[in-house]
Amino acid sequence: MDKYYLNQNKTGLFLIDIQTKLIPAIYQHEALVKPTNTLITTAELFNLPIYVTEQYPKGLGPTIPEHMSKLEKLEANFWEKTSFTACLPEIIEKFKSDKIDTLIIAGVETHVCVFQTARDLLRLDYNVYLASDAVGSRDPENKKNVLDLMSDMGAVISNSETIAFDLLKDAKASQFKAISNAVK
Repeated sequence: MDKYYLNQNKTGLFLIDIQTKLIPAIYQHEALVKPTNTLITTAELFNLPIYVTEQYPKGLGPTIPEHMSKLEKLEANFWEKTSFTACLPEIIEKFKSDKIDTLIIAGVETHVCVFQTARDLLRLDYNVYLASDAVGSRDPENKKNVLDLMSDMGAVISNSETIAFDLLKDAKASQFKAISNAVK
């Protein structure tokens, strides 16, 4: 039952391959920007570490500008990769050194890199939260299929607003107004 409770001291945000040449191929890709920004704002407000991967950036470009400037300002951790899973030894080592046991995941493609990463994280005994409104695939059926599969594997399928308010816990919290504005 503990996996259903987000603890800001043990949680990180993991953004997977939200890149300039890849994102236009994603079904309804414009709709992914706002919930991902909500997650980035939430990470900022709760001092969650942010981890970012870029799949072969020489060919697929950098992280999209809608996120890049804020991620750089927040000193997010960036890694380049060619493997579909983002569970590279250096990334897992960073999670361990940051004492992270739960990862909130957003990114593309849901049925390739997001899936393989979530599966590997679950195998390594991490708690995995997938923000369903902040992940995407070229084919919406692939996304739906893999969200169901990841739920069966033990991932928590949620959304950016539920995640933000779960971390917030109480309307009296100092971050309430900023979270409320982020989800509008």
